[in-house]
Amino acid sequence: MRAAGRDRIRAALAPALLGLLACGAPAVQEAPPIEPAQVVVAMVDTLRGGESLGELFERHGIVGVDLLDLVRLLQIDARRMQAGEVFEFEHTDQTESAFKVTLRSTPREQVTAAWDGDAWNVSRRRIRWDTTVVRLEGRVETSLYDAMATALATENLSDNERIRMAWDLADVFQWQVDFTTDLQPGDDFVVVFERERSERGDTRLGSIIAGELEVAGRPLEAYRFASDSATSEFYDGKGQSLRRAFLRAPVEFRRISSGFTRSRKHPILGTWRRHTGIDFAADAGTPVRAAGDGQIAFLGRSGGYGRMVEIRHKNGITTRYAHLSAFGRAMQRGSYVIQGDVIGYVGSTGLANGPHLHYEFRQAGVARDPRLINVGTGEPVAQALRPAFLLERDRLMRLLHPAAAAAAEVADGSE
Repeated sequence: MRAAGRDRIRAALAPALLGLLACGAPAVQEAPPIEPAQVVVAMVDTLRGGESLGELFERHGIVGVDLLDLVRLLQIDARRMQAGEVFEFEHTDQTESAFKVTLRSTPREQVTAAWDGDAWNVSRRRIRWDTTVVRLEGRVETSLYDAMATALATENLSDNERIRMAWDLADVFQWQVDFTTDLQPGDDFVVVFERERSERGDTRLGSIIAGELEVAGRPLEAYRFASDSATSEFYDGKGQSLRRAFLRAPVEFRRISSGFTRSRKHPILGTWRRHTGIDFAADAGTPVRAAGDGQIAFLGRSGGYGRMVEIRHKNGITTRYAHLSAFGRAMQRGSYVIQGDVIGYVGSTGLANGPHLHYEFRQAGVARDPRLINVGTGEPVAQALRPAFLLERDRLMRLLHPAAAAAAEVADGSE
């Protein structure tokens, strides 16, 4: 019975098997070949000294029209690019040309261009910077710069940033201290400044927010406070602005080569005559700044003064800046300037036997010794802002003197 059953099943399947054999068995489909995954390689490169932007990009296979389009889209000014500018190129291990380029267009912005097969697509992203506060203190032995460089030895700052820090502190107290003559060995300083670190690990110098100087036993203090939403100034502990109507010196000078005097022997003419200003010896090309707010009344050549700028200020005051090598950019007669604007550069034009700035201060047409002028006190913090100023001053004082602040807190807690 079992054999007969098998025979009946075979008989029923036979026609179907014969049909399959006649048509051929279905072919087995082969899987498509697996392409190896492309490996992305990121390469950091810098613009080398004497190298053009085109040469840098050519190293990464970006040439011709692609290069022109990329530079235009990235808004790169090739003329302003300096050696050391950092670029990041992304390649695949199967192509010579980079398909992505990243650079920092500004310290706070990163721009990326990516090739999609037809065109470059550009995107921009803000770089995050975190701010910390750093306190420094030191004693002047030779110069403010040397003292600050010693205090900054453990900070990750470049030489240029250390120089800037010294100048920034000098700028804070520029109306109270002549740093070429007043500062002496043994004078002390304390300064609190902001240091910024980017998400990429870059470090840079921020702004000074408070400082103290002791000059010949005379204490000076400065606290930064924003009197409005746009600007901030430095004030003393009582809320008086440190800013004065006129700078003590309108140029960063090495020494006073000739002071205000009733009579001196002229170095070129050989005759004795009154010297109605102060000569500040400085390197040729050193920027000369407007001593105060005003309007340019004269700009040009004036006999023995050589190239000269005269500024008219309020209250019948004029200042003169002579022997300039060149005038400041966009400066012309009638221009309004504010204190600190660069109006020219130190030179030796006219009757000058070397590069220096001849600076005059005139009141009602009469020459006065700038060092003896009473330029008054600074504007105080507005009465409505005094509570906010006092809170900020106290906060900054705790940063300047953390040990004293901690001791005061302990004493308050024990009462």
